Amino acid sequence: MLLFILIFLASITVLLIASDKFVDSAEKVGLAMGIPSFIIGVTIVAFGTSLPELATSIASVFSGSSEIVIGNAVGSNITNILLVLGAAAVYGKGIKIDYDVMNTDIPMLFGSAFLLYFALQDFTLSTMECLIFLGALAVFLLNSFRGNKDEKIVKTKTSPKDWLILLIGSVAIYFSATYTIYAMEGAATLMEIPVHIISITIVALGTSLPEVIVSITAAKKGNHGMAVGNVLGSNIFNTYAVMAIPGLMGNLTIPEDTMSFSIPFMIVVTILFGIICLSKRISKWEGYMLLIFYVFFIGTLLEQQLT
Repeated sequence: MLLFILIFLASITVLLIASDKFVDSAEKVGLAMGIPSFIIGVTIVAFGTSLPELATSIASVFSGSSEIVIGNAVGSNITNILLVLGAAAVYGKGIKIDYDVMNTDIPMLFGSAFLLYFALQDFTLSTMECLIFLGALAVFLLNSFRGNKDEKIVKTKTSPKDWLILLIGSVAIYFSATYTIYAMEGAATLMEIPVHIISITIVALGTSLPEVIVSITAAKKGNHGMAVGNVLGSNIFNTYAVMAIPGLMGNLTIPEDTMSFSIPFMIVVTILFGIICLSKRISKWEGYMLLIFYVFFIGTLLEQQLT
């Protein structure tokens, strides 16, 4: 057990560091290509911080533990809204939303959550549904680009080092994700805990650390829109890409308790997120409320395993 814990801690540390370096380089490359900063924020940064979720989900399919995929995606979405936004709001003493997320972004987030729920009613994710998910992700990206095409573009220079870090980062992400799944499977077997429970709690928390860091840092610097945009973009990416790409590589196992509790809970907190955004501000006290919901979620999952 100690060996599995050490492997897990080492691999997820490498995974987070590699993802952080990958995102930094991707930002530099994006700016050099003339991509507007807002687009980089809600796409490259948001999707980049979800690389750990995607990497661990793909690795889980190849290792024969595909039930990790749904736990990872749903658990990360819940963690992003409740823990990441809650912590950012508390730490930043409130978050001011300085762009109109209610126009299209929040409806698209709602749509992704609803689509996931209905697609999994038969406890399978077909190839056609995976393609639909990727198509929906493409619609979100196209909307982001079209909605901000008039933003002033400030190009920066890039270097071969940035491209090299992109390559090394992607390789490190792959191998660290593989060993993360290996350690999870071993620990779950020894503790006699379903692997999807570990994925929806411990792994979801671990792979959401980039979002935690990015959002809290953004809130600290006063870039509140980035904090919200990071969570919003990451959740859409998790629902569509983290589910669809592994789904195209093999059949996904959907645990019954995930459909009965975790996904409905994710939908509720997603709607709660939208309601909070109506005022274009997330207060410190609303942040505390989100953190309380997160504690309730983890506590409920643990209670279900003990009874």
